[in-house]
Amino acid sequence: MDIDDIKNMEEFAHIVGISRPTISKYFNDAESVRQTTRLKIEEALKKYNYRPNIYAINQNRKLTKNIGIIVPFLADPFFAEIARFIERRILSLGFTPSLFSAHGDPEIEKTILDTLRSLRPAGVLLAPLGRASDKRYIKDFCRDVPTILFDSNIEGMGEAFVGSDNYSFVSQTVEYLSRTGTPPTFFEMRNPANPNANKRRNSYIAMMEKLELEANFIQVDGNGWAFEEIGRAGALEILKQDALPTNTILCSNDRLAIGFLSACHKLGIQVGRDENSEIRVASHDDHPYSKFTCPSLTTAAHDYESVASYAVETLFKLIEEGGHLKNREEKLFSARLIMRDSA
Repeated sequence: MDIDDIKNMEEFAHIVGISRPTISKYFNDAESVRQTTRLKIEEALKKYNYRPNIYAINQNRKLTKNIGIIVPFLADPFFAEIARFIERRILSLGFTPSLFSAHGDPEIEKTILDTLRSLRPAGVLLAPLGRASDKRYIKDFCRDVPTILFDSNIEGMGEAFVGSDNYSFVSQTVEYLSRTGTPPTFFEMRNPANPNANKRRNSYIAMMEKLELEANFIQVDGNGWAFEEIGRAGALEILKQDALPTNTILCSNDRLAIGFLSACHKLGIQVGRDENSEIRVASHDDHPYSKFTCPSLTTAAHDYESVASYAVETLFKLIEEGGHLKNREEKLFSARLIMRDSA
């Protein structure tokens, strides 16, 4: 039998040659079985990379009151903000949230998943790293623990995905900027850490084609999650060369835009929508600090509260239905354009 064919504890017990009750007893308390049996089970676990369905083991017990929340990088104010809404919603339902940050590291993400297995939560809300994630590890975890994905979707994993509609973000900013001035040039990282970055790039291309406008890009180098510094360094280089394709810049996310605004300030370039301004800058996310930049940042805003509430409600529905939904659901919430002084 191939390791991918082991679907449950009964099949694992069969291939190991140990009764299912003994296997179940081991997973409940490893010290409760004989040492020779324990060693045999543990060798088989390593050989077949099998992990038990923790939810199934506990389905006849009282569920814990813990809900796990995993985000890619908690220092990013976007994830801090949406985690705040999720935590408050979970607390209002009488459960206890446990919040984890993967710090942009796939190995840390895997360690968090292992930690949550041992905590045996009632369910988990997971915003995965995306391209950097170990897909097989996440698939195994979602099989074992009731899990809803949010913000970053991995096709076919988790019982549902709840997030924001990236096309809704970009189509609104591109339409507005093109209608009120020169068409926007897209400012992005060459190798983005943010899992939604490529979706926004593709949405920009699609919207520019729809409007029969030329798509222009500025790609800056940099790795990791220090978006403001990456945006500032990249903008300084391009601005010093006076090499902007247009005088309207649309940043992939607000943190890059904050870096771009910083570079403009350093070089004495006036940003805004009045006749004395040299350049317009807009972006996406409605970062909690975007209203306080100078000038304040025009952006397309997440519906933080709706995404958080729907994700929590879907998770509790999943828990009530025994850890599985009839069909995997994907729910996207539209953005809202917020016009401020930068564009």
